[in-house]
Amino acid sequence: MTDLASRIAAARGDAPADLVLRGARVLDLVTGETFEGDVAILGKTIVGTGHAYEGARVIDATGLTLVPGFIDTHLHVESSLVTPLEFDRCVTPHGVTTAICDPHEIANVIGAEGIRYFQRASEHTVMDLRVQLSSCVPSTHMETAGAALDADDLAALRGHPSGIGLAEFMNYPGVIHRDPAALAKLALFEGGHVDGHCPLLSGRDLNAYCAAGIRTEHEATSAAEAREKLMRGMRVLIREGSVSKDLEALQPVLTERTAPYMCLCTDDRNPLDIAEEGHLDHMIRTLIARGTPPLAAYRAASLSAAEAFGLRDRGLIAPGYRADIVALNDVDSCDVAFVIAGGVVADDAAFAARGDLPPVGRESVRAPRVAAADFRSTGNRQETDVIGVREGRILTDHLHEDIAIEDGDKRPDPARDLMRVAVIERHGRNGNIATGFVRGFGMQAGAIASTLCHDHHNIVAVGADYDDMAVAANRLGEIEGGFVVVRGGRVRAELALPVAGLMSLESFETVRDRLRDLRAAARDLGVTLHEPFLQLSFLALPVIPALKITDRGMVDVTRFEIIG
Repeated sequence: MTDLASRIAAARGDAPADLVLRGARVLDLVTGETFEGDVAILGKTIVGTGHAYEGARVIDATGLTLVPGFIDTHLHVESSLVTPLEFDRCVTPHGVTTAICDPHEIANVIGAEGIRYFQRASEHTVMDLRVQLSSCVPSTHMETAGAALDADDLAALRGHPSGIGLAEFMNYPGVIHRDPAALAKLALFEGGHVDGHCPLLSGRDLNAYCAAGIRTEHEATSAAEAREKLMRGMRVLIREGSVSKDLEALQPVLTERTAPYMCLCTDDRNPLDIAEEGHLDHMIRTLIARGTPPLAAYRAASLSAAEAFGLRDRGLIAPGYRADIVALNDVDSCDVAFVIAGGVVADDAAFAARGDLPPVGRESVRAPRVAAADFRSTGNRQETDVIGVREGRILTDHLHEDIAIEDGDKRPDPARDLMRVAVIERHGRNGNIATGFVRGFGMQAGAIASTLCHDHHNIVAVGADYDDMAVAANRLGEIEGGFVVVRGGRVRAELALPVAGLMSLESFETVRDRLRDLRAAARDLGVTLHEPFLQLSFLALPVIPALKITDRGMVDVTRFEIIG
């Protein structure tokens, strides 16, 4: 029989299914009701529900509730600090059966090769890894990246089965002011899917952005912002990552009425937070605990996400749909018992059967060696622009502080929580070094540094001591990138990320343990931030208001210009 005929035969019970889940209840996301009966699967497809079936394999799911697999609608695998295959092994057991990723982190380092690496990875993962094409490489003209992709480059990457459309269009000024390069990329995907990224955009500017055909938005950080964007026809993705935590603010907006137009995403979440809290399962249980109806939470996690991104084959447990299923011990706490992704039970055997994928982007850290004197501030006025960190947000404040000039330098001042921040170009293009000030780390001594530095991924360092900043930055060149904590001239903790300076070659368990060591070492410096390393990485993203820093200087994001 043909595949079509085989599915129909199994659905009628005229032939056995490959897999039958027996004894569970199914949550229907259309009616909100639950029903009993077997769930029969043939290959990757659900063929029968609500009746008795026979299959080559039967799993007893008595006492469990089945819900559709979760869809993370926007994330960067690189921010998990592990390779795509390790990311798969890390989050699929949490119920994530589809992840829609934007590989612009690696693309900003090694260009199209990085996107092709993710496309190849999607051919091996147990989950369905969807690879959007990165729209902003680099994100703006105010930074030095390792590569640049124009519309012609993106056109050459189209056609892979993992593709959906164009990833987050971060250069919203380029859209609303009709920059020719931005319009060329939008025109290439006109009529298809284009992800949005427009923090705090409102009024006619928001209308202009939406008029470009951009339909999703994950940067809303307040209920009012989310409601305006919903009323402009955008699908709002509630984000809860390791740094960007918007769930609490947006939870009141998610109701059974709005759930068809809202989705869930993590954007940037590391293995330690996943181990301690979870992934989308953490978001679902938190939403329900805060009063969101379970139907709304689970709908946003699956069916609404599928519809928002044109994935018409998933989001329901119903005949003809992709067999992405999460079996729950308890609905309210989203306690996952087991997961089926594309008809495959996501267990150790499934992950072991995937094979390996050779790494890319080795030896990508080509920064100049630096000395303590490179971190001096040569400004000649006391009034100083200072980046104000908001914990749990990638938005920052534009602060102004008077800092005394001593011996031609404005030095860090731990008593006022004023630390030196520096960005060092590491792609071997110009050797730029820019310095500034940041408040919010609480650091009293030492330095921390990283090559995870959105989105250009140069070296970013924060410190109270110039010598320690130099040791940290130089160490990153020796270990091919990663995170480093230094005090008293000695490395106290580190994590090597040799894949483009972004991802480890170790297991996610090893990365999780290294992150614990790094957090402890950072606390010993006085750092008060819960997740200092990813928070550090966002200090250099010049598309998120209000004040940031790149290798070219301090950036006033509101004015979209370098100010020093």
